[in-house]
Amino acid sequence: MTKGKNQHVVKHPEGWAVKGAGNCKATKVTQTQAQAITVAQDIARNQHSDTKIHGRDGKIRAGNSYGNDPCPPKDRK
Repeated sequence: MTKGKNQHVVKHPEGWAVKGAGNCKATKVTQTQAQAITVAQDIARNQHSDTKIHGRDGKIRAGNSYGNDPCPPKDRK
């Protein structure tokens, strides 16, 4: 189970924002999505939570888990 809030990377009028799940205000606003993803990953690692990367259309297009996943994927790379 995750300890902290999932971190969402979403489009923002000033670029891209990192928002904790359920938060109204952005934790950080950056100029590029790549910068926002880096910030979100750092926060998620620290809080043992997940990242959810949204595209320009608002739909989740990617994500990653940095917590203790009770159901880890079974695929082997």
